Amino acid sequence: MSALSLCRLSTALVCLLSIVPSFASAEQATAAKAPYAEAGNTNKRGDACFSTVDTNAAVHLLSGFLEIWTPRTPFVDAGVEAPAKDNCPAVAKTDWDGIPASKTDGQIVNQAVHDANIAYVVKATRARTADQAVAAYLDDRRGKNASIVDGLGPLTAAWKAGSKQTTTITEVAADATTVKYDDKGNNRGAGSKPDTENKTDANPDMGLAIDFINAASGDGSTEPAKRYFKYGRPYRWSQDVSVVPTLEPAKSGKPVEDGGFPSGHTAEAWRDALAMAYLVPQRFQEMIARASELGEDRILAGMHSPLDVMGGRMLGTATVVYNLNKADNAALKSDARAQAQSWLIAKSGVADAGALEVAAHAAPLSADRFADHDANRAYVLQRLSYGLPTIHATDQPARVPQGAEALLETRLPYLDGEQRREVLKTTEIASGYPLIDDAEGYGRLNLFAAADGYGAFEQDVTVTMDAAKGGFDAIDNWRNDIGGKGRLVKRGSGILGLSGANSYAGGTVLEEGALVAGSSSAFGTGGLTINGGSLFVAADKPLTVGGDYQQSANTVAKLALGANGAGTLVIEGKAALAGDLDVTLADDSAPAPGTKIEILRASAISGAFGKVTVSGHKASLSYGPTAVTLTIDG
Repeated sequence: MSALSLCRLSTALVCLLSIVPSFASAEQATAAKAPYAEAGNTNKRGDACFSTVDTNAAVHLLSGFLEIWTPRTPFVDAGVEAPAKDNCPAVAKTDWDGIPASKTDGQIVNQAVHDANIAYVVKATRARTADQAVAAYLDDRRGKNASIVDGLGPLTAAWKAGSKQTTTITEVAADATTVKYDDKGNNRGAGSKPDTENKTDANPDMGLAIDFINAASGDGSTEPAKRYFKYGRPYRWSQDVSVVPTLEPAKSGKPVEDGGFPSGHTAEAWRDALAMAYLVPQRFQEMIARASELGEDRILAGMHSPLDVMGGRMLGTATVVYNLNKADNAALKSDARAQAQSWLIAKSGVADAGALEVAAHAAPLSADRFADHDANRAYVLQRLSYGLPTIHATDQPARVPQGAEALLETRLPYLDGEQRREVLKTTEIASGYPLIDDAEGYGRLNLFAAADGYGAFEQDVTVTMDAAKGGFDAIDNWRNDIGGKGRLVKRGSGILGLSGANSYAGGTVLEEGALVAGSSSAFGTGGLTINGGSLFVAADKPLTVGGDYQQSANTVAKLALGANGAGTLVIEGKAALAGDLDVTLADDSAPAPGTKIEILRASAISGAFGKVTVSGHKASLSYGPTAVTLTIDG
C-alpha cells in the first residue's frame, strides 16, 4: 500500500504533511521554487511529482492563501486520480466533498479575512443591477477572449475581422434560467494553421497574433491550484450570496471538482488581455481594465470571491511572463505584433503606429466603455486588493518578478529591461494584503500604473526616444505622480510628456527632442535645464520650477497661455535665458493692444530670449530684475 493510501486511513493532517518529501526529488522541489518565469512548466495536474506547494509552481505562487485556509490535503488531488509513473507515486482522490463546513472540509486559518472575502460577494450580489447581471452572464458563458475583446474600443471591429473570431453567446436567452448555454464559437479566433477541432481554416490576416495569444497561455491551467487548495465557491459558503438566476444551470453538480480558488475565468482573461496588450499597446491600459472587469463580473455572478479573483490575476500574469520569456516564443511575439499592428493600421486607414494610437482613442466616451482613464485607474487599483484586511506590514519593499519587465516591452519600448523593472517596482501597490504579498511580487504589480511610466526616480533616469521608430518611441505621456530623489535626463528626438503631481527632487535636463509640461508640477521640485530641443508648457496653471531655470541657445520654449496664468513659468531659483520663445494664446483670447502678460517670474533673471514669436499677434518683451513681461502690440 502506498504512503498516500496509508494516509487515507487517518484524518490527521500531520500524517499527510509527513509524506510530502517523498513525492518529489530535490531537483523537482527546487524547480517549483525557482522564479515562475523559469518554473511555469511544473504547473501540472494529475502527476504526484508536481502536486505540492514545493513542486507545483502555481501552487507555490499562490501559497499565501495558506495563511487564510488550510486545505483538506496538501496535494493536487481533488477529483484527480492517476497511476504511478516514472519516480512519481500514484495520485488518489481526496475525501474532500467540496461542501464547506462538512466533516471533510479544510480549516479556516484567518477568520476575519475569510469573512470579509465572502461578505464582499454577499454585498456585491445583493446590490447587483440588471445590467450587471447581464454582463456577468455573458462573461461567464461566452469565450473569455470573445468577452474581453471590447477592451480594444474603436479597434474592436477590426480585430474581430482579422482574428476571424466568433461567438454564439451574444445575449441572454429567454430560457437561460433553466437551460445552460455553451459558447460554440472559436473564442480567440483562427490561428495561422488550419484547426480541425475548431473547424477553422488557416488565417493569413492575424493568424500569428492568435498563435501568440494561444502560446501566452501555455502551462497556465488553474486546475492544479484549484485541486490543491480545495476552497469552496462563495454560494456554497453562504446562502446570502445571490447567484445570477440565469447562471443557475451553470452551477456544477460535482462540488469536489469545482473549487473556487483561484478563478479560472479571471486567469484566462488576464492571460489573453496581457497578450493582446502586448500586441496592441495603444490599448494597454484599457485591456487591463477589461480583465479586471471580467474578474469583478465573476464576483457579481456569485461564482467567485475576491481572493479567487486575485489568485486568478496573479496566476494569469505569471503565466504570460513565463511564456513571454520562453526562447521558443521569441520570434512569434515579434512576428505576431508586427502582423497585428499592420492589420489594424490598414483597417483603421492610418499611416503608422502613432496614428493608430489616435485612432485607438477616437471614439467618444459613450461609444468606448474604457475611455475614462482616471475612472479605469481607480477601478483597477481597488480590485488589486479589494480592500481586504491587511495581515502583514504595509511598508515592505517592492518585489519585481523575474522576467516581468517583458510585459512592458511594447508599451515602454524606449526603456531598457532594467528601467522597465524600475517602473514596475515604483508603481507597485503597498504590501500587507492577504495572498498578494507573494515572494516574487506578482500580487502587488499594478500594470495599469506601470503603463503611465515611473512612480519614482529613485536614482537618475535617462530616457532616449527615437521618433523615427514611431509609436510610443515618438511620443508618450507619463501620468503618474513621480517622487524620488533622482534626476530626469531626456535625450533622443521623441517627445515625452509629464502630467502628474510630481515631487522628484533631482531636477530635469532636456538634451534633445521635446519635453511637455502637462501639469503645474511636471518637473518636480528641482531645477530645469534646456540644453537642446523644445520645452512645451501646456499646464492649466503656472508651471513651477523648484530650482534654477537655464535655457541655452538653439533651443525653444513654447508657452501655451490661458486663463489663471496657464502656460507661464514661476521659477523659485534664478533664470538664465537664451534661445527662442514661442507663445500661443488661447483660441478664445483676443487681447487688446497694450495688454501686458507676465510670462516668467524668478528670483533673479539674466540673459534674454532671442527670437520671439506670438501666434496671431505682434508683441514685445520687457525684462525686469525678477520678471519677463509680454506686451501685445497689435
